[in-house]
Amino acid sequence: MKKISYCFLLLLFFVACNPTKHVIEGQFMLEENNIIIDSTKVQGADLQKYILQKPNGRVFGIPIGLHLHNIGNHNKPKTPSEWALENPNSYNFVKKIFSKKQSIAYANSFINLNNWWLNFPEPIILNTKKVENTKSQLETVFKNQGYYEPEIISEIKRDSLKKTAEVFYRINRGKPYFLDTVSIKINSPVLDSIYKAEKPKSLIKKGVQFNDQLFRTEAKNVVKLFRNSGVFHFTESAMGFYIDTLRIKTEYKANVDFIISENRLTEDQDNQGNYIETPYQVHKIKKVNVYTDYSFEKKGEPFNDTITYNNITFLAHDKLRYNPKFLSQSIFLKPEMVYKDTLTNLTRIHLKSLKNFKTTSINFSKHQGKNGELAMDVFLAPIEKYTLGFETELTYSNIRDIGISGKFSITNRNTFRGAELLKFSVLGTWFQSNIGPGYELGADASLEIPRFVAPFGLSKVVPKRMSPRTVFSAGTSFQKNIGLDRQTLTFLTDYRWQFNTKKAIQLEILNLQYIQNLNVNRYFDIYRTEFQTLQDINSIYPGTSQPLPTDSNQVGAALSFMNTVQNDASFQNSNPLEYNQNNNILNRFNIITSDFIIPAIAYSFTYNNQLNIKDNDFSFFKIRVANSGNFFGLLSNEENSNGKKEVFGIPLAQYFKTDIEYKKFWNVGTNNSVFAFRTFLGAIIAYGNSDIPFVKSYFAGGSNDIRAWQTYELGPGARNDGLEFNTGSFKFLTSAEYRFDVVGRLKGALFVDAGNIWDISGSDIVAENEKLNSFSSLKNIAVGSGIGARVDFNFLILRFDVGFKTYEPYLQNGKWFKNYNFANAVFNVGINYPF
Repeated sequence: MKKISYCFLLLLFFVACNPTKHVIEGQFMLEENNIIIDSTKVQGADLQKYILQKPNGRVFGIPIGLHLHNIGNHNKPKTPSEWALENPNSYNFVKKIFSKKQSIAYANSFINLNNWWLNFPEPIILNTKKVENTKSQLETVFKNQGYYEPEIISEIKRDSLKKTAEVFYRINRGKPYFLDTVSIKINSPVLDSIYKAEKPKSLIKKGVQFNDQLFRTEAKNVVKLFRNSGVFHFTESAMGFYIDTLRIKTEYKANVDFIISENRLTEDQDNQGNYIETPYQVHKIKKVNVYTDYSFEKKGEPFNDTITYNNITFLAHDKLRYNPKFLSQSIFLKPEMVYKDTLTNLTRIHLKSLKNFKTTSINFSKHQGKNGELAMDVFLAPIEKYTLGFETELTYSNIRDIGISGKFSITNRNTFRGAELLKFSVLGTWFQSNIGPGYELGADASLEIPRFVAPFGLSKVVPKRMSPRTVFSAGTSFQKNIGLDRQTLTFLTDYRWQFNTKKAIQLEILNLQYIQNLNVNRYFDIYRTEFQTLQDINSIYPGTSQPLPTDSNQVGAALSFMNTVQNDASFQNSNPLEYNQNNNILNRFNIITSDFIIPAIAYSFTYNNQLNIKDNDFSFFKIRVANSGNFFGLLSNEENSNGKKEVFGIPLAQYFKTDIEYKKFWNVGTNNSVFAFRTFLGAIIAYGNSDIPFVKSYFAGGSNDIRAWQTYELGPGARNDGLEFNTGSFKFLTSAEYRFDVVGRLKGALFVDAGNIWDISGSDIVAENEKLNSFSSLKNIAVGSGIGARVDFNFLILRFDVGFKTYEPYLQNGKWFKNYNFANAVFNVGINYPF
């Protein structure tokens, strides 16, 4: 509670500071803009971009950046000599003890600190000219939305005592007017025939309220129609929308004439700057040239290697390094085809997706001076064949006190002359944990092929325009002092394709994992809580007088004891709680220490309508359905003593697993504020008497999960027996986060996370409060909330979140805010946003 008090005092300090400290007399700091439309005050988020002057950014209503700026002083010395005159005693003392150089450095440290404070945003001073210009902009906005004679009144309220000002923009939109008769006149016979044949659905029609954006969209649609019908030279300048305004004032209606010109203006060949009118026509591609090693430095040099494939000419200054057969699959406009904008863009996108070229440029010109025929030139500037990569990361969690990892990789592009990517990587991790230092070493290789590699003609199932890709990868890793020193071998074959710009599909034909635990004897060194529970059971079990050993015989003795208790019916009757605890620990021991072969096949569908990395208003949806062990289970007749399927003497994981994730992001207000929402639902069900591998189970908590609990700490259900690694077979998670700018690169966040894991295996040894039996089990959803700070370095986001336990389902009483304090908070450090 002391830390919360300190934060509260700091908050009071900011509130008490005078934000207008550096505002001179006669000036006023802009405190707020108010938008009132038709007598109703609105947030007006869509109108904020038209307001030319905005107040200082605020967090919880406090202009933190401004307060930090005010710590500095504009009148303080700017040079060491000025500082020495103002602070002679300090300056001469340092000079006498050390040297003049040190005294100058001493003075500069104070000067730089003062300048650092002053670099924070200074007060935004009211500018009446910008207020007037904003009025004009807002008037134009409403006129463009179809309101006749909108009235914008600005009012400024100044507070001379506080030296602040508020601006009120009072907007009377006026009456809207609507479109009446819409006539279309296309003077070009070629364009007219295309328009009539396609019969596009027009946005400009009778009864629609006038809106300038509607006309802009209509113009873009018409341009798209003609350019995708082969009219290469058609542009928006050929169109005109003429509004008859005579009836607006009396009837609030307007007639529209949509006119498309007959000809286009082209420069005359006399080179005298004269222009002539040229009729529009449909263009065909007559020649396609692909320059595979283009660079500005080699411009004008001869091409020493030329190959023609499928009527496409491939040229190179040096030896042609790309197989024309495969590269031609990325060229969607070919000779004798009618020009289409969509195919040009598809070619550009497809070539970029090959990840082999720095730049891709496509130019069109008149072919050999003939009208209606185009030559298409594709200029490809290759990326270096071999590139090196290095990544490093610091980690911290409840499992690893501190750790550092590094990954080195080398990529070979165009490995087999078909734009393939061959990548080799090695990974190393060192960390400190509660059982001492540990490390992990790993290596993997992957081959990404920009087409389907499949037998029986299956490569033709997905069209080339969907950018089909085949990925093969294999890897291995070895851990020391991590869990039970697991060694893993993996092999993956999957197919990926982009159904359209928003939808992507991935089909994992074989995702094979082999997991081997090399140090089972350290089980109870890690799962100490379980061993203590066994000691407690041992102390009351009839016939035992000595505690379980903690030496090298620990695991063997504990396993023998657990099997004895499991087969003791009388102990089950007399001590049912301890009996179930013993069986639960034995079951977890068998699952976690078991080696597994996990041969999974999976299907994933992803929907993402984000336009670019700066788009903060989009939706994301992903579903993944996986099955393990079905085909392998049919091939093998082996079973172990517990009736579980085996392959080569290794237990076979058999399960169905489904994960569903949905994310939604909204731009809200100003200052790049974003509201983000995420929800996740997952379930895994074993069959064939199989166990669920530990690595495929669900867990809760961590920096990208429910941030008020550490990784593996929460659940399942209302269980709270202190186990080190809690897992479940069903998971629900939802998060809401408000992200906002603070100052400069610093960003803030407020978040709420809710969710938990449960058991749906139907096991008799699982306690009732761990199971998901009905909707009543949802009362065990845990809730965490907190605050976060993020530093945006452009190439990554460094994130620090503090999560507070808000609702703890495992508590008997006072589940809300019982441990809502810094002493029980979880501090998370992460890279990039949590979702």
